[in-house]
Amino acid sequence: MTAVAHAPSEHLDRRGRLHVSDRFDEMMARLDSIEETVRANGAQHDVEGRLAPSTIEALKSARVFDIGVPVEVGGLEFSPRQVVAVIERITEMDAATGWVVMVLQMITGTTAAYLGDEATRELFSGSDYPLMAGQGTKFGQARKVEGGYRLSGQWHFASGSQLADMIHTAAVDETGRPLIFTLPKSECTMVDNWDVMGLRATSSDDYTVEDVFVPDAYVYEVTTKTPLHGGAIYEVGLANMSGIQHGGWALGMGKRLLAEMRKLAKVKSQRAGDGTTTDQFYAEYAQAEAKLRGARAFLMQTWADNEETINRGEPLSTHQESLTRLSLNNATWTAHDVCMTVYKWAGTTALREGDLQRYFRDMHAGTQHMSSGPGVLQQCGRQLAGLAEGSRWVFFSLVESAPTQ
Repeated sequence: MTAVAHAPSEHLDRRGRLHVSDRFDEMMARLDSIEETVRANGAQHDVEGRLAPSTIEALKSARVFDIGVPVEVGGLEFSPRQVVAVIERITEMDAATGWVVMVLQMITGTTAAYLGDEATRELFSGSDYPLMAGQGTKFGQARKVEGGYRLSGQWHFASGSQLADMIHTAAVDETGRPLIFTLPKSECTMVDNWDVMGLRATSSDDYTVEDVFVPDAYVYEVTTKTPLHGGAIYEVGLANMSGIQHGGWALGMGKRLLAEMRKLAKVKSQRAGDGTTTDQFYAEYAQAEAKLRGARAFLMQTWADNEETINRGEPLSTHQESLTRLSLNNATWTAHDVCMTVYKWAGTTALREGDLQRYFRDMHAGTQHMSSGPGVLQQCGRQLAGLAEGSRWVFFSLVESAPTQ
């Protein structure tokens, strides 16, 4: 399952067109060079509940946090399929590292895309711009005041907060309008309570904000699909941007789990009577391989179609958005199926401390994200079955369009 690279686009620097980076091959080579470090630190990450300094240094040296940031503010601005391939590759090395990278580069990049010139000048004026984490699906409260808002609330799951300098967080104003606020992490109270079964090193802590002033320049609407910086990738909106990341993560999980099973099978098959010497194992492994490759093909083809649409300057249709969410759901739960097949045939090896046990736990943590939840899947089915005529996707919900007057 070789990563799909694009040829550089002739429209690289035109606003409203898809930017396809000519730095993709260079990035994949850099990832090859840091793989040994990241893999070797996987167990340490899990025990300590945070990424190791050498992992962080390796990631920054490879510029992985730049792939979601618009070129015009100093980033690399990879296309959707390029982002999928990068997150997939890092997740193969270590699941928690892949999760942290997907979150930080996406939030940092979308913040740069959706905020205006005043904020981007302040945040991205130098080469070492701040990384951003936070929660965009649960809502706090915002009260409009002169020049900005007073923000308060409590949020969960600020993945990547260990490395973040800024927090992006969702709240509604007095009118019920959902907004995203960007503020220094130092103005938030971080709660060190990420004591969980899997993805332990993602620092997905809770945080609170109590009556903090956020200037208007650091606020944008949750549902916006109108970037003020960067190309067409940001026109798909936050929900679909999140889907790109989670799709890459799921594919990387499945790929690493199959690799671990192959490695283990070579050892176990030397033992007379082991299950890995049976025709049933051969058949189930083949099925797992086929399912994962099929899930990858579906997700990549969906985004290839999406890229063509947005590069023409057109919005994604409701049908395309349904397929986008479905391809993510399929990738996530296919990776879970692969995980269960590997767990079954790994036997007691998967019970013991090691890479297989860690990936088993991380996989089950990753399936709990709302983007691959049953509600989204059900709405996809309703729309694709032709039973939601006139509906459109707003964030993670399929809603009836208001009738025209």
